[in-house]
Amino acid sequence: MSTDPSIRLQMKELQLNSLFEVIQAINDNASEDHLYKIYRFTIHANQYVDKLALFVLDEKWHCKVVYGTQHDYSYLYLSAALQEITEITDLQDFSEIGVFAEFDKAIPIKHKDVLLAMVLVGKSSPEIDENLLDLSYIEALSNIMIVAIENKKLVRKQLAQKAITQQLNIAKEVQTLLFPKKLPYHDSLKVAASYLPHHSVGGDYYDFIQKNKDQFLVCIADVSGKGVPAAILMSNFQAALRILIKKGTNLRNTVEELNTLIMQNSGGDNFITAFFAEYDAKERTFTYINAGHNPPFLFMPHNKRLTLTEGSTLLGGFHALPFLNIAKIDNLENFLLFCFTDGFIETYNEKGEEFGAEHLESFINENKHLEPKELHEILIKRLYNFKGENGYADDITLLSCWVRANAEAEMF
Repeated sequence: MSTDPSIRLQMKELQLNSLFEVIQAINDNASEDHLYKIYRFTIHANQYVDKLALFVLDEKWHCKVVYGTQHDYSYLYLSAALQEITEITDLQDFSEIGVFAEFDKAIPIKHKDVLLAMVLVGKSSPEIDENLLDLSYIEALSNIMIVAIENKKLVRKQLAQKAITQQLNIAKEVQTLLFPKKLPYHDSLKVAASYLPHHSVGGDYYDFIQKNKDQFLVCIADVSGKGVPAAILMSNFQAALRILIKKGTNLRNTVEELNTLIMQNSGGDNFITAFFAEYDAKERTFTYINAGHNPPFLFMPHNKRLTLTEGSTLLGGFHALPFLNIAKIDNLENFLLFCFTDGFIETYNEKGEEFGAEHLESFINENKHLEPKELHEILIKRLYNFKGENGYADDITLLSCWVRANAEAEMF
C-alpha cells in the first residue's frame, strides 16, 4: 500500500499536536497514570497501529499500556529475548518468542544505553506501508514520556530517602540520649562501655543505674529491627527500666514488667534480648537475669569464671514469660563482669571463620588483669585485625564492670 502525501502531512500535524499535548501534561506535573492514558490515546489514533504493548522496567518488567492484543500482557513479563533488543527490530525475524509473536515491531527505549522500556506494535494489515506506522515518531513519543516518568520516580526516591534520613537522624538523637552520660570509674568500681554502630542507627543499648550507695544495676540489650521504631521501643524500655529500679521493684518483677511493656508496644513484631545484673556491695551479692541475651562472662579470684546463662527467654516474644530464673552469687567482693552483643562474636574473617564466644572468653581471661578501658581498646583492635577486609556484620557493644570491694584481696 503506497503512502499518500496528504495523509502523511495530516499525520505529521496530528503527531506534532500530540507531542505538544504530552509535553504540556509533563509540564503540568500530570500523574504517571494520566501520562500513560495520553500515550495510549495518542498511539491509538494511528489507525495503522492495530495493537500495542508498552513494557516498562520498574525493578521488574510490567506492561503499562496495552490494546488490541490477543493475550493479556498485564500479567506477563517481557521475555529475555526481547530484552536483548537494542534497536528497532522486525519481530518476524525472531523465533521462539512465544505469545509476543503477534507483534510486528519492537522499539527499545533507552537512556544513556540503559534499557528503560520496550514498545511492541502490530500492523492492522500485513500490506500496510511501514511508513504509515511511523516508528520513529512512536520512539520519540515513548522516549519523552518514559524519561519524564523516570524523573518522577527519581524525585520520589529522593523524597523517600530524605524522609528516611530525617527519621534516622531523629532515631540517632534518641539513641544518643539513651546511653548514660557518665560511667563510674574509680578505685573500687570501674564501668566501661564501647559502642560501634554498624548502621547510622543501631539496636544496641547499655546502662548503669546507681540504686543507692551500696547497690547498682548494669544492663545490656539488643532490640530487633533498626531505625525509628527500634529507637522508640528501646527508649520506652530504658524509661521503664529506670522508673522500675528507682521505685525499688525487685529484679524479677522488673523483667516481667518490661516484657509486658515490649509486648504491648510492639505487638510481637519486635523483641529485645537483655541481661540485667545487680550488685550489693554491702551484702556482697551478685544477682542476675539473662533474658535471651548472649551470656556474659564473670571472672572471679582464684581463676574462677562463670558463663551467665540463667534467666528467661527474650522479652516481647510472649505475653507471659514461660520461665524466669534468678541466679544469685554470694560472697563476691572482687570480679570482672564482661557483657557484649552478638555483633562482636558474629564477625567473620576473610576465611569465613567466626570470631566466636569461646575465642572472646579466652581472650578476656588472658587479659582480665587490664583495666576495662584498656581491655576494650585492645579487644576492638584484635577484632579489627581478625576481620581483615570483611565488614562488621552488626552493631557491636561491649560493657565491662570491674569491682574491687576489698583492695587487699586477690583480684584474679
